[in-house]
Amino acid sequence: MKTANQNPRIGIIGTGAIGGFYGLMLARAGFDVHFLLRSEYATVVEHGLQLDSAVHGALHLQQVQAYRSAADMPRCDWLLVGTKTTSNAALAPVISQAAADGAKVVLLQNGLGVEEALRPLLPESLHLLGGLCFICTHRSAPGVIKHQALGAVNLGYHSGPALDEAQRQRIVEEGAALFKAAQLESTALADLQQGRWQKLVWNVPYNGLSVLLNADTGALMANADSRALIQALMREVAVAAQACGQQLPDGYPEKLLAATDRMPDYWPSMYHDFVQHRALELQAIYAVPLAAAEQAGIDMPRVRALYQALCFLDRANHQNVR
Repeated sequence: MKTANQNPRIGIIGTGAIGGFYGLMLARAGFDVHFLLRSEYATVVEHGLQLDSAVHGALHLQQVQAYRSAADMPRCDWLLVGTKTTSNAALAPVISQAAADGAKVVLLQNGLGVEEALRPLLPESLHLLGGLCFICTHRSAPGVIKHQALGAVNLGYHSGPALDEAQRQRIVEEGAALFKAAQLESTALADLQQGRWQKLVWNVPYNGLSVLLNADTGALMANADSRALIQALMREVAVAAQACGQQLPDGYPEKLLAATDRMPDYWPSMYHDFVQHRALELQAIYAVPLAAAEQAGIDMPRVRALYQALCFLDRANHQNVR
C-alpha cells in the first residue's frame, strides 16, 4: 500500500489490457487513479473493471473514476499511456489536456522511436518516460482483463525539463516505486534505448510469427523449424542493437528462448490486433528498427522478410473488414 505522503494523481490513457491491468493494480493499492475510455465507457461505469489473474486472483474494481474525454479528467501528475503506437499521432492533445504542470508521461508501448515521434508534439514542461511491460495479458470481454503471467514494468527517462542525470534518475525511481507499491516488479533503467532494443529481441519474432503462422508461443516453441526461425530473428535483432551502440547481455536470445519455454501458451498482442482487424504496430516494432540497423550498416534479412509479409497481411486485413 502507498504511504501517507505519496498521493500522486495517476491517469490511464487507454484502458485496454495494459492500461486496465496497471491502473486497476495501482487503484487497488490505494492510489488516486483516473481512467480514460472510449467504447467500453458505459460497461466500465456500470460494472467496473474486472481482472482474472493467474498471479493475483480474481479482482474487481467496482467504483472506477472513468471519463469519455481527457477534458473531463482532473489534471494528473502521472499519465500512463496504454494505447497502441498506431494512435500516437492523435495522442498529444489528449496528453496535454490530462497532464498537470510538470507531469510525468509514461509510454507503456512496444517498439523503437515512439518517444522520439511524440516528443516534439508535447509541451516542454512535461517529462517523457518509456515503460517496458513484461506481461502476458489481454482483454477477454469489455471491462474484463485476462492476466496469464508476469507483470513487471521497467521505466527509463527519455526527455523533458529534468536536465540533470541525477534528477532524471530520481523521477524514474519515483515511478518504479509506484508500481512496487502495487506489488509489481519495476526497475529504474539507466538507458531506455537499451531496454527498448532488449524487448525488441522478443517482440520481433513472437508478435509477427503469431500472425503469420496463426500460432501461440507454445506452438511456436514446440516446432523445431519455427523455434530455429525465432532464434535466428532474435540474433539478427541483437546484432543490430550492438551496431546501434546498445550492448545486450551475453547469450540474450538464448535466455529469452528459455524464459519463453517457462511461459504459459500466449497469444501476443499483435495477434489480437490482427484478428480484431486493428492496425498492426509495424512501424514501431519493425520499420524503425530496420531503418536504425540499416543506418548502422547492418542488414536484417529475416526481420525484413517478416515485416514485408506482415505488411501484406495488414493491408489485406483492412480491405476485408471494409
